[in-house]
Amino acid sequence: MNASALLHLLQFASPALPIGGYSYSQGLEAALEAGLVTDAESGRAWIAQHLEQVTSLWDAPLFWRLLKAFEAHDDASVVLWSERFLASRDSAEFRAETIQMGYSLGKLLAELGVADLAAVEQLGPEVTLPTAFACAVNALAIPHGDALLAMLFSWVENQVLVCVKSVPLGQVAGQRMLLSLRPDIEQAAAVARSLDDDAMSNWSPGLSILSMRHEVQHGRIYRS
Repeated sequence: MNASALLHLLQFASPALPIGGYSYSQGLEAALEAGLVTDAESGRAWIAQHLEQVTSLWDAPLFWRLLKAFEAHDDASVVLWSERFLASRDSAEFRAETIQMGYSLGKLLAELGVADLAAVEQLGPEVTLPTAFACAVNALAIPHGDALLAMLFSWVENQVLVCVKSVPLGQVAGQRMLLSLRPDIEQAAAVARSLDDDAMSNWSPGLSILSMRHEVQHGRIYRS
């Protein structure tokens, strides 16, 4: 990857990007409330299991397909995979999360003038985060493999930060956890790139139930 693409990738995968990623836990706060995550070991196990059973089988391979669709200027496939991702958000919070962050990223891309949003705008107001991110990756000529790893790392980093804040863990323990999850991230990326359409699945009823419980959880910090 050339320096320009690398710098673009670092910017758009950064937790400092003003799209609100820090405000979501993706069900982890509900798992903390339920006592499923109580320390560094159980926190790491939760994140690794989520990567293996959910992210690598649905979110990541779907993002990979969006990358290919944007590269090929295949608007029909962009619409197809965007609609499938939105339909897979099976709780009100998961749905609101991806729409809010997708909208924020799309607005940022427009204000920065770094992407042609024609393929995104045809989706209407409900643009998902993977769609907006794939649009940015295509416009900035970021290699797809690197973009996939960055997406996965960004998600894992946010989950680790939830553990640091809410278990709570020390900063060093959080960084140790993040470093230990590197093989899991690499494996998730490999699965995402190789998975056939028919093998993709977002079947995760336990996570969905936790997300629904989070909607009525008392005294929560995160929005999902």
